[in-house]
Amino acid sequence: PMPGASAARGGTGLVAEERVEQNVVTTIAATTLDEHEGLDEASLKEHEEVTKVKNVSSIELGQYRMETWYFSPFPKELLASCGGIIDILYVCDFTLSFFTRKDELIRFQEKELPKNRRHPPGNEIYRCGNLSMFEVDGLHERIYCQNLCYIAKMFIDHKTLFFDVDPFLFYVLCERDDRGFHPVGYYSKEKYSDVGYNLACILTFPAHQRKGYGRFIIAFSYELSKKE
Repeated sequence: PMPGASAARGGTGLVAEERVEQNVVTTIAATTLDEHEGLDEASLKEHEEVTKVKNVSSIELGQYRMETWYFSPFPKELLASCGGIIDILYVCDFTLSFFTRKDELIRFQEKELPKNRRHPPGNEIYRCGNLSMFEVDGLHERIYCQNLCYIAKMFIDHKTLFFDVDPFLFYVLCERDDRGFHPVGYYSKEKYSDVGYNLACILTFPAHQRKGYGRFIIAFSYELSKKE
């Protein structure tokens, strides 16, 4: 299994990746992985107390509404207007901006978001058919990358949420249509890893799981590492 990687649960369970020989990537069933491995009893109890109450019931990202799985430490300013709990959080799938009302999201996309900005704020480094991968630098796009971490935390139980995203690159996989580029998953990696990890965290959004995107993202991370 890849050290230092977080994975999202869903479908038939976790899948980890292992390189068995040079330039070969294969998959192994990882049903025995413990996502709380390394936590002592006190830390585990504290973790469970913090995360057992969700503060966002569901999110609407593009045309998909997804029920959340876990707590995410959103800014207090966002939660204040809703009494600390948000029923539906509306997310712009192009900028990852948060809205508590859908009419605000629609107005933002219609009036403040030109069609040539309807994609992640980074460089498109891969395209095949209707799939594209964007590389987003946490140093230059802090808000986008922090919001991506907030969203990911709602679907990953034991994930360290980095408010300092500067040392990371984020690779966002998108489906493209006439409206723009819609994120389906992502992975992050440290710009400079002392131990050579090729990714830090990976997530396929629940609405897009069981489509092979998780395996694609992991394979992409290996290919990019080999190219580098």
